Amino acid sequence: MTAKRIIIGDQEIRISDKLIKLGALPVVGTILVLWLLTGVYSVGPDEVGVIRTFGKVSRVAQPGLSYHLPYPIEVRNTPKVTEVKRIEIGFRSLGNGQFRTIEKESNMLTGDENIVDAELIVQYKIKDPEAFLFNFVRPQLTVKEAAEASLRTVVGRHGIDVVLTAGKFVIQEETKALLQSILDKYDTGILVVAAQLQDVSPPKPVIAAFKDVASAKEDKNRMINQAEGYRNDVIPKARGEAQAMIREAEGFMEARVKRAEGDVAKFRAVLKEYRKSKAVTRTRLYLEAMENILPNVQKYIIPDGKDGNLLNLLNLGSTEKGSIK
Repeated sequence: MTAKRIIIGDQEIRISDKLIKLGALPVVGTILVLWLLTGVYSVGPDEVGVIRTFGKVSRVAQPGLSYHLPYPIEVRNTPKVTEVKRIEIGFRSLGNGQFRTIEKESNMLTGDENIVDAELIVQYKIKDPEAFLFNFVRPQLTVKEAAEASLRTVVGRHGIDVVLTAGKFVIQEETKALLQSILDKYDTGILVVAAQLQDVSPPKPVIAAFKDVASAKEDKNRMINQAEGYRNDVIPKARGEAQAMIREAEGFMEARVKRAEGDVAKFRAVLKEYRKSKAVTRTRLYLEAMENILPNVQKYIIPDGKDGNLLNLLNLGSTEKGSIK
């Protein structure tokens, strides 16, 4: 029977080959069990498990406890699909509210050939784990360079006035849409959640001049608004006064016409009576005229001894108020 020698320190021990074979079986079995147990894994609530069998994606596991064949037969990846990741363009956060500007990223050329400093934050998450893991490498660098290229393209489409003032929201939305189209074209499996401009300003050497220009434009707009406000106040008032004068004139015209028509009707009635009895009507008209001409004069009416006609006498000796001396 053959035996193997094992030297431990200064002693030599001989063990037969039969005993060695009998002792190796439990060890091999234990190693096999441990190897099979390496296939047990868990997927977090914000993750998905992507399983590859001999390098090819075979299935996707949902959150919970799962099992796959041990390495190297099957391999798993568990990317966080609900985590929102962040990329900074033009600056880097240093913590404690501080940041450092990266001018080679932030300096951009506008459509009217002016230079601006633009800083952007891009937020994204995974929408297709398989594409995110295996269709490209270095995801953060890819998203960063695609976002910078998108921002430069969008800023180059607009003039500096739009970029610095009211066009920031439009630039954000256009940058987000362009970045998403680039990432979809590369089949990256990434969803752009937001693209937010942090700061857009002129270059530091000319920022004072730009502020003066912006202040002058604000003064111009303020004066225009004041003039328009004055115009909007005066014109309606003038139109209202004109309409009031027109209505007043129309009312005066209507009153004069009605009064004239009334006078005509009265004259015709008097004429009709006059034709019936000319003497009586003539005397009545005379008395009414005298009453209108001398309203405050005391009058005495006496009959004429011959034909009975009435005569008006003035009381010239009266001293009462309204009388004639």
